[in-house]
Amino acid sequence: MGSMMSGKTVVLTGASSGIGRAAMELLCAEGANVVASARTADRLQAAVDEVVQAGGSAIAVAADMSNDEQVGRVIDAAKSEFGGLDVLINNAGVGYGYRDQRPNSMLALVESPLEDWHHVMGINLDSVVFASRRALPVMIEQRSGSIVNVASILGMVGHHDAHAYTTAKGAIINLTRSMAKTYGPFNVRSNVLAPGYIDTPMIADYTEYLNADETRAGWGCPMERTGTPQEIANSILYLSSDMSTYTNGLVMAVDGGFTAC
Repeated sequence: MGSMMSGKTVVLTGASSGIGRAAMELLCAEGANVVASARTADRLQAAVDEVVQAGGSAIAVAADMSNDEQVGRVIDAAKSEFGGLDVLINNAGVGYGYRDQRPNSMLALVESPLEDWHHVMGINLDSVVFASRRALPVMIEQRSGSIVNVASILGMVGHHDAHAYTTAKGAIINLTRSMAKTYGPFNVRSNVLAPGYIDTPMIADYTEYLNADETRAGWGCPMERTGTPQEIANSILYLSSDMSTYTNGLVMAVDGGFTAC
């Protein structure tokens, strides 16, 4: 076990799979106390149980992060179980894989039913707003804290569909910049991690195509492959830890160079 996060309490949303699961494993391995949240209680508990069995310190608090009251339960758990809150990682969100549950959730603007639009915005953007509003007063009072908002490179560039998704991710980026400016004087840092195409359930429908021999050189990533959740978790660790104490307002694209082209 490492010690980069020793003694730090972390709230991590979207913790049951993909990037969130990898981040929980790494943060716990580095000594953090993690309050892990996700919507599906049994899957979340199974992920937390594995981390605890490996020697990590984590608890599961199932919640719908688009509901402010439920978000409050997650933040309160950090204070009641571990005595404080040092890091908030807003990772909860839905993407292309969500079409299995809501087929109209990833369409372009004109085709998007307003009900689906608001639903996606609630999960992807309101979750960040609700959690940050509740975490910031704690961090301001203690004069320290790190907020890591997981957006996407699709919040940095235009895209042909998934407009509710891209709008939410773009909003996260500028909200984070504004938070960095306002709360930086209190030694509270706010940064964005913008992953590229990462091999998670969110883009499972595309991963095989993106990495196939005949297509991997043509879709725009100079490294000619998708990223791994572990590679994103490494960047989350950096932004969460004392390695990044002068990093504030950063938009860190971890995308194999996709947005550089």
